[in-house]
Amino acid sequence: MRVTEKGQVTIPKNVRRKLGIVAGSEIEFDLREDGALLRHAVAPRPGREVADFMDHIRRHKGTMDLGGMTGDEFFRLLRD
Repeated sequence: MRVTEKGQVTIPKNVRRKLGIVAGSEIEFDLREDGALLRHAVAPRPGREVADFMDHIRRHKGTMDLGGMTGDEFFRLLRD
């Protein structure tokens, strides 16, 4: 990967996809002795498992079939 005169690089598509980076995303670099770690900046940064679960939930938002139950009935079922 080549750095431009402005210090810019292109993040490969497979890396952007894996990290959930899209146009307008904030990223951060964690500097280490042997290099730097690029990560998608989220605040606060949850564990990877939590972030993956939340991404899954966002992708499926509004798609649940409650089989005729009302929202109240569904939440009562979850609480009991």
